[in-house]
Amino acid sequence: MKALVRPFAPSRARAVRSRPALWAWIALGGLAVGSADMLFAMAWWAQSDVPAARILQSVWAWVAGREAAFGGGAMTAFAGAALYFVMMSMIVGLYHAAAREHRVLRERPVLFGALYGAGWFVLLHVIVVPLFSAAPPKRFLPDWDLACLLAHMLLIGIPSAWMARRWYAGTG
Repeated sequence: MKALVRPFAPSRARAVRSRPALWAWIALGGLAVGSADMLFAMAWWAQSDVPAARILQSVWAWVAGREAAFGGGAMTAFAGAALYFVMMSMIVGLYHAAAREHRVLRERPVLFGALYGAGWFVLLHVIVVPLFSAAPPKRFLPDWDLACLLAHMLLIGIPSAWMARRWYAGTG
């Protein structure tokens, strides 16, 4: 007797989940955390009537200098966005690489993600931007710096950790 095939019946074989390529996963993570952080910065500075494009141009000023970045219009805003998303993808990728070797980073994403984000805040806002930026900050703004610390922890670090955890889910 021939077995009856039921086209919509659940399969007894374990379904295999497919994942995107690793580079696509990391790029998606960079786009996600970069967008969240950039929207945070734009919303913060919109209260002071700073246009959104100026935030992106400020990122490009790290490379091209303040006058060139602010005078370049939409092209330098686009260049700043591209630079920022590449940097955020690198941040996501570094956590992902560390999580491959250290299981605890996947098991405790909130704790280690928050610490990771805080570490990046210190590296970027306290060391890199003041030392290497063509347009370093002129004054200390405690409310902005605290908000940035929290944003790096909540919008960059923890999502980076969750993405690594998700990628490695079920791999043992």
